[in-house]
Amino acid sequence: MKKLLIVLLSLGLIAAFSMTASATDVKFSGSYYLVGFYDSNDMLQDTGNAYSRAAFYQRVRIQPVFQIAEGLTFTARMDALEKQWGNVDWRGGGDTTSSRRQTATNPKIQENFEFERGYVTFNTAVGQLQVGYQAAGTWGTAFADYGTTRPRILYITKAGPATILALYEKVVEADESTATGVASGLADADDDFFAIAGIYGFPGGSAGLLYYNLKYASPRPALNYKIQLHVLAPTVSAQFGPVYVEAEALYTFGKQKEMDSGGGDIDRSGWAAYLMAKTNLGPATIGAQVGWCQGDDGSDATKNKNGYGGGTDWNPALILMNDDLATWKTTGGNNTANSGKANFLLYNIFGSFKPTPKLEVGAALTFAQKDKSLANEVSKKMGTEFDVTATYKIYDNLSYMVGAGYLWTGDYFKGTNSANTVGNDYVLLNKLSLSF
Repeated sequence: MKKLLIVLLSLGLIAAFSMTASATDVKFSGSYYLVGFYDSNDMLQDTGNAYSRAAFYQRVRIQPVFQIAEGLTFTARMDALEKQWGNVDWRGGGDTTSSRRQTATNPKIQENFEFERGYVTFNTAVGQLQVGYQAAGTWGTAFADYGTTRPRILYITKAGPATILALYEKVVEADESTATGVASGLADADDDFFAIAGIYGFPGGSAGLLYYNLKYASPRPALNYKIQLHVLAPTVSAQFGPVYVEAEALYTFGKQKEMDSGGGDIDRSGWAAYLMAKTNLGPATIGAQVGWCQGDDGSDATKNKNGYGGGTDWNPALILMNDDLATWKTTGGNNTANSGKANFLLYNIFGSFKPTPKLEVGAALTFAQKDKSLANEVSKKMGTEFDVTATYKIYDNLSYMVGAGYLWTGDYFKGTNSANTVGNDYVLLNKLSLSF
């Protein structure tokens, strides 16, 4: 028995010394938020029977970074319990448990844990590479950003004060796809994105230019066409003394519909732009911003003149074009007040004041309308909104926000019938945010 133990110990030591080195360091970061909202007149109608909505929603996020060696890391990100309170499983049930018995009517025991990202980052003699599922859909300012996760290969290199980026993203793989509406086994029915960009840094700011090629071939062969778009997006941000300025423009062009056979091609050409400036005056901050996305009135069936879109990450008000609110109002309601960031002109003025280092009070006044009216629409005016917020830092990493927004609803929401009535809306919010 003693000889056997010696042999086993020897084998263990040999295996330990011959194995590759494991991760030397792991850093964890993450966040948690809980939001409660009440929306008094979700349908924006003046019928005497307002459709109000109220709910809580939350998300847990954990992001570990494994330092494998100098210049080599592996990053992951997991989201969990990204749910409305009281509506936590796929059947709309009220309980979440990992010990529930799996049955035919309950095939998923704990389905609300999502391993969202996993990618390797490594330095080479000619630059850095990131490979795997990673952050995508962002560039420059928050305007026109659709922050998401995609599988991609990103290359980054430095050239003096300039940074050069190139990437490839696989969005839909038709060769092996089982997704509804995507024909599998086709070599040229994929959705693929390509981009190259340059960022030049200067004292107090930076300027960049992005070229983005978006190829959507997944409509083939069922719909007999593909989409081939190109986006040019210059951006700049700079600090001039107490004044901070950022801006971005996007020009989208190409083919919105390129037929494989027959006629019916649709050309695409549209602009979008954003400008924001703010200044610090001691404990106070004041500023203004404008966002614009070109619209298309539909007068020319051979052309699509819509701009790129305002994105989901840019939320300029608590009600108008607030995609966070639109996401969690799961059914019903007039969500076009909260999303629909295409064909619009929005501008607002905002300010905040810190009476104490831990408390910040803010207010904003927003005006919004459609850029172009579609056929028979009553009006372009979406409305005017006034918002107030107060945020208190309980700890450096824990804050609590309360907010209220009131929307004087515009006649755009009457649609194409001037006899329709619209009603004003208000929303109440409170949010607990933790970062670590």
